[in-house]
Amino acid sequence: MRLKLWLILAIFMVAMFISSSAMAAKLLCVSRQDLKGEETVSSCLLKGDEFAVVDDNDIVHILTPREIELTRMFNPKLFGQQAYSLQYREQAPEINPLKRRAVFGPNK
Repeated sequence: MRLKLWLILAIFMVAMFISSSAMAAKLLCVSRQDLKGEETVSSCLLKGDEFAVVDDNDIVHILTPREIELTRMFNPKLFGQQAYSLQYREQAPEINPLKRRAVFGPNK
């Protein structure tokens, strides 16, 4: 009985891992409709354009200036990518998650 329970739990965990890794968010411009990769996200932000993170479930999260500032601290390469509008969503690159660093104590 315990073996079946552990097996079901393991299958469930693998299914959750596969489904969560299949999700891919994209950073898209929501204030302009003509962007097709000819400018970078940073240059668009300097012009005052507004960006949002859109996931595979079409959930939209518009980034505030504070969120952009903090995201730039943790993932500066993200804003160097080419900018796309909602109209060209399929062509936009996916946001790759940063690799997590394990911390096991000071100076290790």
